[in-house]
Amino acid sequence: MLSNKSRPVIEATLPLIGSRIGEITPIFYNRLFTAHPELLDGLFSRSNQKNGTQQQALAGSIAAFATHLVNNPGTLPEAVLARIAHKHTSLGIVEEQYPIVYEHLFAAIVEDLGDAVTAEVAEAWTEVYWLMADALVKLEKGLYAQQANDKIWTPWTLTSKEEAGTDSVTFRFAPADETPATVAAPGQFVSVRVKLTDGVRQCRQYTLSDNVTSTTERVITTKIDSGGEVSPFMHQSLQVGDVIELSNPYGDLVIDTVGAPIVIATAGIGCTPSASALANLVAAGSEREVLVLHAEQQEANWALKYQMLESVAALPNAEIRLWLEDLENKDAGTEATAGFMNLAGLELPVDAKLYLCGPLPFMRAIRSQAIDAGIPATSIHYEVFGPDLWLAA
Repeated sequence: MLSNKSRPVIEATLPLIGSRIGEITPIFYNRLFTAHPELLDGLFSRSNQKNGTQQQALAGSIAAFATHLVNNPGTLPEAVLARIAHKHTSLGIVEEQYPIVYEHLFAAIVEDLGDAVTAEVAEAWTEVYWLMADALVKLEKGLYAQQANDKIWTPWTLTSKEEAGTDSVTFRFAPADETPATVAAPGQFVSVRVKLTDGVRQCRQYTLSDNVTSTTERVITTKIDSGGEVSPFMHQSLQVGDVIELSNPYGDLVIDTVGAPIVIATAGIGCTPSASALANLVAAGSEREVLVLHAEQQEANWALKYQMLESVAALPNAEIRLWLEDLENKDAGTEATAGFMNLAGLELPVDAKLYLCGPLPFMRAIRSQAIDAGIPATSIHYEVFGPDLWLAA
């Protein structure tokens, strides 16, 4: 825990560091990749560096961790650390890389803040960094130990590639070697690593969208991101029979088959964890009370429509509500509400747990509505595709 010596220093300098962290992190990444350009091959995302989201996520995680240490002495922000640890392990981050990050991060802090970084300030923030790093290393070692193998990446063969709504595709993979595969949990993701035309490998996390407990198949459904590199390659260049690398399954947004009632609210391609959870509930013969809420711009965009509707129909205590911005082009038999999703007027199950996945503005709005409706913040869980900009905010 943060020492009594460092706490007042962190408390005094947190506003300054917090106000400058957005400028510090780009300097950090420039230093890091200048010294270690190999990290852009198969570890860091070039597109997330280009659009700035990775810098924002790193800044947010550091600020959130330091703020927690100041405001909650004697504890660690477990939810923040778990989310980061799952992303790290899906990419193969190891303990030996933390000193490298420390070296270039603190050089960036000194470059930006200059004489404001006294020996006392440097010592206090060094303590914060290593408290965070040591906590993450411990969590990550535990996550690695839970896997059925000791490999970061294993080869998988594409066996099927099918359209799944406008601009979305479902990919099915089978193991390409004899490496034991880990059983996934509904809501978890895998990292995908592909070699692009310039020879550089790039990674992206995708939620498993079906058949999650299988060890002989991995299924993901992706929507093409025109600003990215991995999804365009997969949609346009990856063919049945090709072999790519997948990580073991990770992710802390896991939806169990038993327990309190659940509300799953999604928008767009955020439906993937919902679809996998519903399929898993059906396979388990679950009688859990489930309310599925989904929003789309138009019905044709709904990537996993039929899978989700079939699952809801097969569950004895499940129902689904749909919101469409464009009602004119919906199917004749589809029941939907016009406009954006709104929880007002819905009878939410008592003691419900709420799971959110979709664009950040959508999740923020629904979270606020859920709290207004009486769902405690501690019962609301979310998944962000890509760098966690909610935390950064």
